[in-house]
Amino acid sequence: MITVIAGTNRQGSRTKQVAERYFELISSMTDEECKFLALEDLSENFIHSMMYEEDNQNKDIAEKQDEYFTPAHKLVFVVPEYNGSFPGIFKMFIDAISIRNYKENFQGKKVALIGVASGRGGNLRGMDHLTTSLNYLKMNIYPNRLPIALIEKVMDKKGQFTNELIKLELQKHAEGFLLF
Repeated sequence: MITVIAGTNRQGSRTKQVAERYFELISSMTDEECKFLALEDLSENFIHSMMYEEDNQNKDIAEKQDEYFTPAHKLVFVVPEYNGSFPGIFKMFIDAISIRNYKENFQGKKVALIGVASGRGGNLRGMDHLTTSLNYLKMNIYPNRLPIALIEKVMDKKGQFTNELIKLELQKHAEGFLLF
């Protein structure tokens, strides 16, 4: 199973739109089961002081973990640039699912990274930071990270890419990740 995750809880984000386009693309390229998870769909109360105890894991997080994360052997993280890195909510999600089935959730899984930014870097720095954390978790990072810069200029307000080069890059990225 391949899971595509939109790594922000911001409602109606460009990140979710990019993740949806990637999910549609990769789903059309494989017979393998593909799932989509947007962090904006998480319950708002999963962060609490007792969240690091397995018995106190938020039920919504446990359900998302069991459906989207644990059974996946490949994951695609689409992450926006927040303050020169990736969103804290994405790190909190990783932390929240690390208390149960740690090895099954992380070790040996293949991960593709896509950065989204209004600026010209396409969240390269955030993908670097995230790569460091994922390496610690013993995940295998697809080396072709895809930065999508100047998102407002390459995607319309309806969430469709208007730039043919970006469409081609997404296609090549998905093809490569499926072979990874």
